[in-house]
Amino acid sequence: MVSYNGAPTELATGSRNVLHSLVLIGGIGLITALCAYTLWGRSGIVWTFVFIVVLLLISPRIAPEVILRMYGGQRVTPRTGGTRLLRAVEELARRAGLPAVPKLYIIPSPILNAFATGTQSDSVIAITHGMLTNLDARELTGVLAHEIGHIRHNDLWVMNLADTLSRYTHFMSMLGVLLFLINLPLAFLDRAPISWIGIILLYFAPTLSSLLQLGLSRSREYGADLEGADLTGDPDGLISALAKIEGYQGGAWENIFLPGRRVPVPSLLRTHPPTEERIARLRQLRRTTAARPVGLDGATDVTGRFPLARQRPSYHISGLWY
Repeated sequence: MVSYNGAPTELATGSRNVLHSLVLIGGIGLITALCAYTLWGRSGIVWTFVFIVVLLLISPRIAPEVILRMYGGQRVTPRTGGTRLLRAVEELARRAGLPAVPKLYIIPSPILNAFATGTQSDSVIAITHGMLTNLDARELTGVLAHEIGHIRHNDLWVMNLADTLSRYTHFMSMLGVLLFLINLPLAFLDRAPISWIGIILLYFAPTLSSLLQLGLSRSREYGADLEGADLTGDPDGLISALAKIEGYQGGAWENIFLPGRRVPVPSLLRTHPPTEERIARLRQLRRTTAARPVGLDGATDVTGRFPLARQRPSYHISGLWY
């Protein structure tokens, strides 16, 4: 187990993350409820949340593999030379107490990225070919543990809930603004009263909802970092992976040759916390047990026979960019 030096214990940190997430989810839900009330009154709130519950019940029925096929992903099997990777995922899932071992897919993209989708009992972890070829075994273990952390803490369900609420809020906002434009001529003739407070709420609701959703995403990333370090007993592996990913994404070279080229993204608009902050938090961790091997330690080649990455990411008809 790992804990903070002179900081709250993992349990306290986890409880704070849960409380933070509940507050943010509550805020997103409140915005959705206010928009529904503005458009349809009290009955609108009831039917809105009934509709959202139905969507949440349907979404887990969509197999995670369907999403991975959209990315052109290939499942990792012993036949593709992925024995070490599969053993690592299996060991991490066992330590996390997951009811089922996540399936592992490789996406043929040079972008350094990884994500998880599905539920605890039926989940998938996807890593890009660029991640596989640029990270060493220790760093890759840290990334896999981070994604297992997302699955263990039901981050996939939480973020799906937040995304569903935000999307429905966007829909109500567009509908409200459209109705306002249609009734605007009648308003000038005093034949259709307009609630300007309601219009202002509907106009800014998507922005407020998106900001809360971004804050929720950053909070869950910090929690997954802590969980990943706990599963491996090796915070340095994830630290090295994060630093390397940041460098390969162009930040390091741009700082040397093109300083100031990119306008810094305000923290409120980031889906992930700044890498330097994530690394700083991980460096505050200390090991109370030695690092525990998970199956990739000492491996010199874990690339296997997977689909080669394209030279450059491209846009696909599915709307995905990889």
